[in-house]
Amino acid sequence: METMVRPSNGFLSALSADDFELLRPYLRTIELPHEAVLVEAGETLKRAYFPHRGVISLVVKLAKGEHVQVAMIGRDSVLGALSTMGDAYALNTAIVLVPGTASVMDLDRLRAAADQSGTLRTFLTRHGLAVYAQVQQTAGCNAAHPVESRLSRCLLHTHDLSGDYRLLLTQEAMAQMIGARRNSVSLVANTLQHANFIHYSRGHIQILNLDGLRQTACECYSTVKTQYDRLLGQR
Repeated sequence: METMVRPSNGFLSALSADDFELLRPYLRTIELPHEAVLVEAGETLKRAYFPHRGVISLVVKLAKGEHVQVAMIGRDSVLGALSTMGDAYALNTAIVLVPGTASVMDLDRLRAAADQSGTLRTFLTRHGLAVYAQVQQTAGCNAAHPVESRLSRCLLHTHDLSGDYRLLLTQEAMAQMIGARRNSVSLVANTLQHANFIHYSRGHIQILNLDGLRQTACECYSTVKTQYDRLLGQR
């Protein structure tokens, strides 16, 4: 691990100099390996994660073995925002969906800093609410919208959060992202490939046409972006 001066994470870069100084001495940089489990549901979250690159998937594990993604956290936010407000009990499992790097710090240190600064506490709350808005929209989307629209939405969102056009996503991972079966994902991925929106081969996706994906995605993609802009654009 090594100390970072000013990490390339949206949450950290948006902090005032005083608020960032409350965190800076305790931030360390780590790798986010693909499919690493950062916390399991039912465990206590001990560290906050601020991705620079890569994407963290929040997953609900059901009794029959199904895994369903409910939200993603990337370079614009933080894992553990609302945990600083009180209960650090993990309601879902956090898994690295797209590998990268992140700044981390002990959650207790972040909580202590939030206790010292009202602006930091408010910003953490807004980030937590933004993730909550994403969870709500994802639930409605998976229940009501076609698989093709849902996959397009998730690919766009993953691109936004990672900053990358090349993604390592297996059929199983994409099925979890959109709450669908693997055979449905395969058919839809082929449809998007035939439209030249993506190139897909053995778990490797290259996004070729963002506008095409936006036209195919449901309104949930823009709705989540609007909520993020509303909540995180105010300081």
